[in-house]
Amino acid sequence: MATLYHYPLCPHSRFIRLVLGEFGLEAALVEERVWERRREFLEMNPAGTTPVFREENGLAIPGAGPIAEYLDETRGLALGERRLLPEGPGERVEVRRLLDWFSLKFNEEITGPLVLEKVMKRFMARDDGGGPPEMSAIRAARANVRYHLRYIAWLTAKRNWLAGSKLSYADLAAAAHLSCVDYLGDVPWEEDEAARAWYARIKSRPSFRPLLNDRMPGMAPSAHYDNLDF
Repeated sequence: MATLYHYPLCPHSRFIRLVLGEFGLEAALVEERVWERRREFLEMNPAGTTPVFREENGLAIPGAGPIAEYLDETRGLALGERRLLPEGPGERVEVRRLLDWFSLKFNEEITGPLVLEKVMKRFMARDDGGGPPEMSAIRAARANVRYHLRYIAWLTAKRNWLAGSKLSYADLAAAAHLSCVDYLGDVPWEEDEAARAWYARIKSRPSFRPLLNDRMPGMAPSAHYDNLDF
């Protein structure tokens, strides 16, 4: 069996977990606390970030983007019409553009600060950057969620899914990031019904169920986190 080195509230790890679920692939999950900088983990990924996907033969693929591309190259054709990276070059560009939007922009403006300040700092030593949360960073991230929800609503007003007519990596990346923010109770779903309806479709997929079972020690999720009728 393959292995996925991940952190439960790492959005990039969650994206790959969703991808594996949509592919129907099983992988052993190994929780990696990246701030501990384990030597064995750094040998697989010198950047020291999650996720890392390791095949049974020992091949290690670091990073959500490379993992997604690798899985498409090695298993994508077998999905047929359910392939998560379209065949047409224009469609592929749009999926990759939105994948970058959520993996880079959304993460920098929202997920990264919220998970760091509200979760990871609780487990990190002060010398490693741990300590009380920076409330100004949390307030800024909460404000940024709103315009990203409006962008999702704008995309879904034009398309069936974010990047086009079919479910793609773009939807899974967006949902992975929002799931982390939703766990922390920082998504104002009541402000955008269209974005909420799109997320509900993703949330109800079988691939999403393992994420809904995640629990962080000493930190319960928002009341509606695992409710499909939120």
